[in-house]
This record gives sequence, C-alpha cells and structure tokens, in this order.
Amino acid sequence: MTSTQRWPMQGWALLHLLLVVSFSQADELVCRQRGDPENPELSKDGDIILGGIFSFHSSWKDREDTYTYKPLPLECISLNFRDFQIAQAMLFAIEEINNRTDLLPGISLGYKIYDTCGSMARSVKAALALANGNEVMSVPSMAPCSKSAQVQAIMGETSSSPCMAIATVIGPFLIPLISPFATCACLSDKTKYPSFLRTIPSDYYQSRALAQLVKRFGWTWVGAIRTNDDYGNNGMAIFTETAQQLGICLEYSVSFFRTDPPNKIQNIIDIIKLSTSKVIVAFLSVLDLDVLIYMLSLHNLTGYQWVGSEAWIFDSQIAEMDKHHILDGAIGMAIPKSHVKGIREFILDVKPINNAMLTEFWEVLFNCRFKQSTSSSENMRKCTGHEDLRELQPSFIDMSLMPIFNNIYKGVYAVAHALNDILACNKTCNYKAQLDPLTILHYTKTIHFTTKEEDEVYFNENGDPPAKYEIINWQPTENGVVDFVTVGLYDASLPADKQLTLQNKSLFWAQNSKQVPVSVCSEKCPPGTRKVLQKGKPVCCYDCIRCAEGEISNNTDSITCVQCQPEFWSNERRDTCVKKEAEFLSYEEIMGALLTAASLFGTCMTAVVAFIFFRYRKTPIVRANNSELSFLLLFSLTLCFLCSLTFIGRPSEWSCMLRHTAFGITFVLCISCVLGKTMVVLMAFRASLPGSNVMKWFGPTQQRLSVLAFTLIQVVICILWLTISPPFPFKNFKEIKDKIILECALGSTVGFWAVLGYIGLLASFCFILAFLARKLPDNFNEAKFITFSMLIFCAVWITFIPAYVSSPGKFSVAVEIFAILASSFGLLICIFIPKCYIILLRPEKNTKKNMMGKGAVKTT
Repeated sequence: MTSTQRWPMQGWALLHLLLVVSFSQADELVCRQRGDPENPELSKDGDIILGGIFSFHSSWKDREDTYTYKPLPLECISLNFRDFQIAQAMLFAIEEINNRTDLLPGISLGYKIYDTCGSMARSVKAALALANGNEVMSVPSMAPCSKSAQVQAIMGETSSSPCMAIATVIGPFLIPLISPFATCACLSDKTKYPSFLRTIPSDYYQSRALAQLVKRFGWTWVGAIRTNDDYGNNGMAIFTETAQQLGICLEYSVSFFRTDPPNKIQNIIDIIKLSTSKVIVAFLSVLDLDVLIYMLSLHNLTGYQWVGSEAWIFDSQIAEMDKHHILDGAIGMAIPKSHVKGIREFILDVKPINNAMLTEFWEVLFNCRFKQSTSSSENMRKCTGHEDLRELQPSFIDMSLMPIFNNIYKGVYAVAHALNDILACNKTCNYKAQLDPLTILHYTKTIHFTTKEEDEVYFNENGDPPAKYEIINWQPTENGVVDFVTVGLYDASLPADKQLTLQNKSLFWAQNSKQVPVSVCSEKCPPGTRKVLQKGKPVCCYDCIRCAEGEISNNTDSITCVQCQPEFWSNERRDTCVKKEAEFLSYEEIMGALLTAASLFGTCMTAVVAFIFFRYRKTPIVRANNSELSFLLLFSLTLCFLCSLTFIGRPSEWSCMLRHTAFGITFVLCISCVLGKTMVVLMAFRASLPGSNVMKWFGPTQQRLSVLAFTLIQVVICILWLTISPPFPFKNFKEIKDKIILECALGSTVGFWAVLGYIGLLASFCFILAFLARKLPDNFNEAKFITFSMLIFCAVWITFIPAYVSSPGKFSVAVEIFAILASSFGLLICIFIPKCYIILLRPEKNTKKNMMGKGAVKTT
C-alpha cells in the first residue's frame, strides 16, 4: 500500500479517536476563566450596566519576569487626576439619568469602571472582563460558555492606541465603545472598528485645521514632534500631507514615547538646537509633553512658537508644570468650551468610602494617610475623609477639562437615549425587549438629541461627531497663570475658504511678543522675481532670481515669470508690463528738426541757384553749359532735397510707398541730367575735331529723350515694385527690445535692390564718363566738377551701406536721410557753386571770348 493510500485511513482513525474523547468528557464541561480575575476600581449594580476603562494611574513599577513563575499583577503608580475626573463625569451622567423620570423611567443604570495603569495589555484585559464577566465556576455546569455581554456599552479609553486595541477585541461582539478623547483618524475605519464611536472630532479635521492655521500665519518652515503611537503618528501623517499641499515644509519630524531612553530624547533636543525653524507643531499627549518640557527646561530652549493639538493645548496642569515658560504664546486647536451644570460640584463632593483607589487618591491629594494605609511615611498627618477638595491648589480642582467631561457626559446620554428607544420607554419601559449589543450599537449610531446645555449629539456614518474647534492662545497673566484665550474658530462643515476664522483679538506669541514670528527657510520672493529651488533642499528653500528683460511677475513667491506681450515691456522692477515707446524719426526731436532744416536749406539753396541761373540765363557761362539740362538738374535736386522729408515722421502706407519710389525716381532724374551734361561735354570736344559731325546726334532733343528714357526705366521699376509687393508700415519688436521701431518694410526686396542698383549703375557710368572728360582742354571744363560730384555721390552711398546696417532704430533712417542730403549737396555744390562764383563775383570771366579761349591742358 502506498503512502498516499495510508493517509486517509489514518486521518479517519484520528478523527474517530477525538470524537470518543470529546463525548467521554462531555459530563465534565466547565466554563473556567484563565488567569487572575480583573476587578473594577469603581462599580455599582443596576438593571443595565455600563462599562468604563480609564487610566487612573499613568504607569507601573518596573519588574523583571524570570518566566519561572507566574507574573504578579501590575503595581500601578503615578495617579492620573485627569482620567479620574473624566470617570467622575461618567458617574455624574449615570446618576443624573437615574434621577430622571423622562429617560429610562424605572430602570437604573449601573457601572463597572476599570483602571488600566496606562498599559495597553491591561486595557484589553479589562475590555474582555467587561465583555465576559469575572465569575469563577467552581462546579461543573452545563451552561454555555458563550453568553451575552456583561455590559451594554463601554466608555473609554482617553487615548487612541488603547482604543484601537480594545475596539479590535470587542469589535466582533459589536459592543459599543464610546471614547471622549480618542481622536486618531484611523478609528473612523468601520471595517476594522465596527463598534467604535466617539464624541470628539477625528484628527483628520484637526490635522488639516492645524496645517491651515500654520499657513495663515505664513509659517512655511516648521519642525514637528509627535507621540510615537497611533494618535501622534496618524495625526502627524495627515498634517504632513495637508502641509505639503499648502506649500509648508517640515525641517524635521521626530517622534518619541515617554518611556524611551534619555539618549533618544536628547537627540530630539539636539535636532531642535540645530534647526533654523522657529515654529514647532506638537502632536503630543499630555504625558509625553510633560517629559519633553522637563528636558527642554534643562537646556533652556525657549523662544520657539508652539502649535499644539487638542490633547494638551488647553490643559492647565501642563501650563502649571511649564515653570520656564517654554510654551508661552502657544496656539492650537481645542474642543469648544462647554459647561455641564452640576458636574463641578459632583466631582468636588467625592469621598473616600470603602474604596482602595479613592483612598489612594485622597492620600495623594491631601498628603495624609488613613489608619489602614500601608504608607511607610510616619510624618504624614492622618486623613479624616472629610477634607474639602475646594481647599486644594487650583491645579487639582481646575475644571479646564470640562469639554472632555461634556464628551463623556454626551456619550453616556447617547447610550441612554438608544436604550430608551429600544425599550420603547414612555412612562414605563418594555422589559421584554431584547438587549443585544448589535441592537444597541445600531440605535446609538442613529440617535439625534439635544442635551440640557443645548448641544446637538449625533454621529456620522463613521461614528464621528461634527468637527468644530476653538483656536486657543496661551496668554500669560501678571500673576504668572496662563490664560487660555479663544482667538478663532474652525468649523469643518463650512466651505473651505470659511472654515478657519480668526477673531479681532490681540495674540501673544513666543517670549510675550506681539509680532507674528517668522519661520521660513527663504524669505518671500517679491514681485519682479521668481523662485528657483536650492539643490538638495525642500521646496520651501529657494533663491529669488530677478525676471529677465521683457518678463514680469506681479505676485509674491511666483515660480515663473510671464513674458510681456510684443507691444509691452517690463518696467525696471519687473513687476508690470508697460507699453513700449514707439520710436521713429520725428519732426519734434532735435535730430529730426536738424535734418528737416538741412533739407529745407538745400531746397532753398537750390532755388537760389535756379534764380541766379534764370537771372543770368543769357550769359555765356549759363548758355555754354546747356541751360536746359541745368534747370532740369536743379529741379531734380530740389525734389531730392524734398524727398528726404518723406522719411521723417510716423510711417504710414503712403509715406512708405512714397519715400523709396520718390527717392529712386528723383535721383535717377538727377543723375540722368548729370549724365547728359557729361555726354554733352564729351560730344562737344569730339565735335571740335576736324571732320566730326557727332553733335548732330546729340542735340537738345536727344538730350531730353535720353533723360526721359533713363528716368522712365526707373519709373517702370517702381511701378512694378508698388504693384507686386509695395513697402508697408511695420512694427519692429526685435531690433530694440524695450522699444517698438516704426519703420517701413521693403515689401519686395528685389524691387528695392533693383531701384538702388539702377541708381548705382547710372552713377557709375556717369562717374566713368566724367573721369574720362576731366582733362579736356576747355577753359572752363565742367567735367572736372561732375567728376568731383559723382565721386562724392559714390563715396556717400558706399559708406551708407555699413552705417545703415549698424545703426539701430530711427538712426538708420537718419543715416539714409543724411546720405540723400549729402549726395544732393555734393551735386549742387560741385556743379553749380563754381558757376555762381563766376556769375556773381568774377563777371569778367563770364564772356564768350573767355568761354571759347584755349588754355593749357591741366592735370588733376
């Protein structure tokens, strides 16, 4: 037989054996409790029992377990008066309900309250005791071991981590657990903690509110300290996430627990010393903050602005322990102030009657001992049990925890209203109704009532109440006592922009300063700059770089600079786009006025020369030099001087088309006349040679036709240019960044260069002819002056090209006007001024004999 065949047979044999043993021991079935029973510190019988789990002590004595014998129960030390007061508030609510006739009439509520000594394991053990009971069955019983819970609901704990442990254990039994002070957002997860409810808002809202508060005061560079438990870790995680969304950076985020070794807390002190942030967000429990304050006091670390959570921000005992005023000016979120009528008197009327815990409480408060006390101090006075709590120091009778008292008060009333609905209570209650935890949990989740203090009580789908907080500011008074002043409110039910409101009250900051502390890694970048992150550092650490030319940033802490529109430019501060200055050669400015004056002067000078020539038109010197071409040349020079005016002023469509075409045509007309005069001189010399008959081919008619033909070619070129792609006004944004250059675009580049090329061709041809005629043996040789004039003309326009290209904006137009005027003046002066000199000053030479005389040949 194979092994696979033997295993089924062996399995059936083992199952048969187990069934035989189980039936044989059926008569000995007994419900027995494992371990030592847990007894409540406070208890009272009633028709319906409510459970309570609180830390009446904050710690226990250290012990070493050898694992050779059963560990002894914890020996609790360090009374926690806060949780004792909260438990008394629970008793007050139960007594008040028992004395009412309109709520659970005829039914008394009892309680069983356990002390956990700050131990999570003991919290779980107390929860199991409340769920299963502590009865020790000494005789065999056929009663089932699984039965209904001993309590109908449990109040407590006041910390998140113990509540998570308890809710995990009793969750499967669906016993309601209502906490007055466990705020961890993780407890809202109903898949893990289906029976958990609370009367204090979730830290989900508080953490976000703290982040908004930090942002409101402009603190973008903060440190964070948290309790190393579920309350601190989860609360700080939500704060960190929200802070990052709001642009807040954490320079450090450290955690510790009060039982950590001293060197770990010392490391935190060192981190605070080395930090540059001046704001510390503290998500700490009261017990952990007490340890931290002691260490900070040893190092005299004051001057930091503390931002606190609701766990300690309104705790008067912490304020009294802060002897070195480390927390002065602290600000944070607190449960809204409330007052429950009668609860203070109830707490102050407690008496140590037959209860070990109450006896210990009494002895510590009054520094006395009862006769039966085991205290080893013989110097302590005897306790009578009739001491008055009102005679104690303010810290022991302080009612600043009234908001928490109100939370436990509302929790007890929530269960009572749920029971009232289940039992259909009117004047009497239906005792036949089934009280199982699931029904109580369902009814408790759906209750909605108003307390006698006008507080609405209800739970959302996550078992949380509405989230409302007061913003508390620690303001020290003259007598050294801290005054908790409400300076604002936070309501999560409002729209996001209205949730956080600050009242018009003066705030005190660290070291009693009235100025809001500054805590930033880098100062805000003013308008006109942008943020550039520093390498290897958080986003809150950056440098402010000035925006480039043509870019602006008009907001503080801009991450980018915005490019101005083409017609705009950035101002000197780079925070506004201003309209660019339009640049063109204007008549109003000095340079434009001078060029206009030069143009008009040239025009007038040409007119004067024309008048002189007309006045002396019959003299030999005028008639000898072809007076008709001379007058036509003077006319064309007048147009040349005047066409320069079209280059001055704001460019328009007509001025752009006119300036280049007029310039091209008038200069061609001018050069054509000069060319005609040059050809006349050459032809006249050749005509004087024997047998020459050339002048009949170059008479006045031919001269007119040649000028007309040369000019007509340029006119055709200009017409084609204007027809195909004419010049047009153009805004040049590129050449000068901060100005708009108003200029005339060429349109067709080919047309422009054709016009200039044709002028250059005629000028070159004219210069060559004049140069060849410079040594003609006439007494008055006009060719020499034409040569000089064309030399000036060509020199001007050759130097014009590099000057035009290198001149920015309106100066390029000025260069072009200067070239027009210079070449025009060159022609006018070189050709006509010598003749005017003879006409006016040397009339004796203005004779036909002198014009026809032969002179020696001269060289130039």
